[in-house]
Amino acid sequence: MRYTDVAIIGGGLAGSTAAAMLGRAGIPTLLIDPHENFPFDFRVEKLSGGTQVDLLHKTGFADSLLRSTTHDGENWIARAGYLLDKRPSQQFGIMYDALIMAIRAEIPKPAELVHAKVTDVSTSDDRQKLTLSNGESISARLVVLANGLNIGLRRNLGIERQIISACHSISIGFDLAPAGRAAFAFPALTYFSERPSGRIPYLTLFPVGTKMRANLFAYREADDPWLREMRHKPVETMNAALPRLRRVTGEYTVSGDVKIRPADLYVSTGYRQPGIVLVGDAFATTCPVTGTGADKVLTDVTQLCNVHIPAWLATEGMSEAKIASYYEDPVKQACDAWSMAKAFSFRKVTLDRGIYWRAQRLARFLAWFGKGNLRRLRKAISAKTHAHSSSSSSSSSSSSSLSSSSLSSSA
Repeated sequence: MRYTDVAIIGGGLAGSTAAAMLGRAGIPTLLIDPHENFPFDFRVEKLSGGTQVDLLHKTGFADSLLRSTTHDGENWIARAGYLLDKRPSQQFGIMYDALIMAIRAEIPKPAELVHAKVTDVSTSDDRQKLTLSNGESISARLVVLANGLNIGLRRNLGIERQIISACHSISIGFDLAPAGRAAFAFPALTYFSERPSGRIPYLTLFPVGTKMRANLFAYREADDPWLREMRHKPVETMNAALPRLRRVTGEYTVSGDVKIRPADLYVSTGYRQPGIVLVGDAFATTCPVTGTGADKVLTDVTQLCNVHIPAWLATEGMSEAKIASYYEDPVKQACDAWSMAKAFSFRKVTLDRGIYWRAQRLARFLAWFGKGNLRRLRKAISAKTHAHSSSSSSSSSSSSSLSSSSLSSSA
């Protein structure tokens, strides 16, 4: 039997981040995951500036982690073949397995990794017992369940999931390369839907290392033949779905495998139990289309590790009433509600043909177009001002030189 304060089940984004934060706080922690080298998984492939980077800074290792990513610097916005804006961007591309390994490199003592599967968990108001696939047993004051979509252990504990929207969206990932050219003209690109019938909210292209990664999102059924066509004939299928895309990208090819992942929206039920707490997808899923998945995971983990776990460990026991403070955390609740609302509004603005949603699509188009024009105008004025300033400086320098020459001649 090994003893620890916190045992984390699952070593993905939520679990590895929690282990690194708790280790930095000096809290004895065991991160339990079967993968010594995390395998490829089509999940979070970029982190966005603003809230996600702000949340990363709350972990204490943002700077070192971001050094493992590829920063785009500028993102082009386009729709229906028209370039609307070139805006400064803080997107950081990194493949999910590389992201997890970079976070694990930040896990210090007294946190440790245990490479095994958890086969059983029993909980109580005091200590929790975990049985591992390698025959080992662990006694922990608290169990953090961060094993994503895996429902086996949750069902053993009486925790079920309530489907809110089955196959709410589908994510498609692949590498895109320019045909007959060395590189694309843009550092990164977000290309929005051309028409509701295409059932595509947007395509995002962003650099990861030397490659241009593509994430295409669609609202379709999991058995839609279109997905099979996308897997086997991606270029032809994309050209049919987004016929004006090549006005912005030029001709392109798709290299490597095409990964397809349907996403259900669900929330957990029966999770209020002593000794165990759920984070990330183990608690509730979000829609990848919204880009809020990392926000939700990092909010769960930073609130749990910075606020709740230190308070829980400061007193005896690990009752259900104690654990409830995390689920009732207003910061967590606000993030969950925002993420879920965005999942449904994004689908509506893509597919709904009603007057309100048609007006929403037009308003967004005009907003992007207006911002792009304003940005271009500011750049033109700035360039003109800079040119005038340089010209004035050059004239002043020339006059000074002529004056010096005249004085020298007179002498």
